[in-house]
Parts: sequence; structure tokens; C-alpha cells
Amino acid sequence: MGEWWPVPDVLAYLAGRWRTERSVRDLAGGLEGHFEGATAFEALDGGGLLSRESGAFTWQGVTRPAERTLRYLPGGGPGSAEVRFADGRPFHGLDLTSGRHVADHPCAADLYRGEFTVHDPDRWRTVWRVGGPAKDLLLTTDYLRETPRAQSPGPAPPRNGGSSGPRRP
Repeated sequence: MGEWWPVPDVLAYLAGRWRTERSVRDLAGGLEGHFEGATAFEALDGGGLLSRESGAFTWQGVTRPAERTLRYLPGGGPGSAEVRFADGRPFHGLDLTSGRHVADHPCAADLYRGEFTVHDPDRWRTVWRVGGPAKDLLLTTDYLRETPRAQSPGPAPPRNGGSSGPRRP
């Protein structure tokens, strides 16, 4: 459970640079890894955002460079997005108008189930549970906006849920 911050326009919310930290747990083998880096969401010609993640991934004591590119295109509903892999293949939909979204992505015989939660104007999280015959993983990624946005005066949007995730440093 967590506190959720409603987002009327996911593409406008994501635009910019985010500090990115991810824990990767192999639930079957008990191994753990960690990614630290940044994700830049930059405007795409014709609408949408190009997400470029880059940093360092440490697994079993070995650190290597890591990167990922995704496309966030305008979705079917107001403020939503369709997330695609760099090569254009569909990944999942994304609608954060309630501050929370759950998405599934079948990959061969494995299923990726992602939960996206927005905690405030400058902090959001994804938790992917990957299960199937080939994988048993839990990937938790925290995003913190590199340059916080000025919050407008007035009441905060309504929050849903119970206790919140980790607090900003």
C-alpha cells in the first residue's frame, strides 16, 4: 500500500530528468543486484517521450554499464500513454490519473506485472514482479526528479491508500 498522487497528464509529469535506483531480487536463487543512474524523458517528434535510462548495474559484486530506451506515446485516454520498446513493440499502457496503475506484459512463458505509484510531484515508483518457468524476480525502481518542480499553492490533490514508501532524503 502507498500514498498516491493523481497525475492528470502522464507525459507532462514524466518529462525531464530523474535519478533512478533499482533493486533486483532473484526470489528463486536469493541473489540481489542494484542499478544506479538517471532516466531522461525527452520530447519525441510527433508527440510522446523518449525515455533513456543509463547507469551502472551491480550483480554478484560485478558492476557494469547498463542502459534502456523506451518510447512513451500518447495513449487512448486523456493523460494516458502507451509504452513501447525502443524497436516499437508494445510493452504496456500507463494511466496515472489515480496515481496508481497496474500493467501486465507477457514475455514468452513469463509474466511481468508492474505496479506504478506516484508519491508526489517529484517522486514515483515501479515494482515489477516477474514470474514463470524462466524467471522469479522482483524489480523495484524509485525515481526522484533531479530538479524538483515548484509546487503550486493551494490544497494538495487527494491521496489514496495507507502508508507511503521511502521518503525523499
